[in-house]
Amino acid sequence: MQSFDAIAERRIREAQDRGDFDNLPGSGAPLALDDDPLVPEDLRVAYRLLRNAGFIPPELAPHREIRDLQQLLQAADTDGERRHLLARINFLLTRTSAGRRRGQLQVEAGYFESIAARLSRS
Repeated sequence: MQSFDAIAERRIREAQDRGDFDNLPGSGAPLALDDDPLVPEDLRVAYRLLRNAGFIPPELAPHREIRDLQQLLQAADTDGERRHLLARINFLLTRTSAGRRRGQLQVEAGYFESIAARLSRS
């Protein structure tokens, strides 16, 4: 692999010496990079690819779900539906704040449904 790198570097230097890179579009202009200073350099490309593909880190997934539920809440027709959505939003808010304090709080979906149903009845 080192020999391949050496060949590539030699060809790049030869192209620079010939002036092949002189009149490229954007030459001399700063690169427009949305730099992620808190992400290690070796992971930035992978994170950028995932972000551009619509993926988010697992710790942000509840925040996206809360945002989606708030939109559903605005369109809710019945009080029961509103209570159920509010219960889910409150649960996610509690889980995200508890997760920040003590690590990730995991609750099975079936257990959550029974909690939400009990809260919506009251």
